[in-house]
Amino acid sequence: MKSRYILAALLATATVMPVASFAQQSAPAPAAANPASQIPAADKQAIQNFNLTDDVFNRIVKVSQEAKAQGIKPKDAKTDFSKIHSLDDLAKQVTDSDPRIAPLIKKYGFTPREFLLANLAVTNAAIASEAKGNPRMAAYVDQSKVNQKNVAFYEAHKGQINALMNEEPDPAAK
Repeated sequence: MKSRYILAALLATATVMPVASFAQQSAPAPAAANPASQIPAADKQAIQNFNLTDDVFNRIVKVSQEAKAQGIKPKDAKTDFSKIHSLDDLAKQVTDSDPRIAPLIKKYGFTPREFLLANLAVTNAAIASEAKGNPRMAAYVDQSKVNQKNVAFYEAHKGQINALMNEEPDPAAK
């Protein structure tokens, strides 16, 4: 079984937010059913405006590789969305899930919020990219809120991202 480490955990945890942040809804969902609806507009804008770069991506890769080496694994998606009202709340839940996470991301020059923004930018770009070839999915993506530079970045690095997501864990790191 292939393991998903910190990058995968953040992507999986955060996927709910980006979809809602640029999804086109015919009727607003109740706040309890749509955790992203409680995220402030400024946070949604920060996700949209975050620009992926080679430097950011390379640091994400290093964090992910080191997390794998340290045996840091996702915590079975135990995110309490009732306690998430901002990106900072989500970042706190992620870093509180394992005491090794905050020092690791700091080592590579990220604050918890910046690390989350970077991962959400990758997630949004992946969703927008996949929507290009999936008309059904495309109906839910508001193209006016898609960071096209990040989509291009994602597409240029898609092979590397997929390889990172599919890496087998190091058996010695148990």
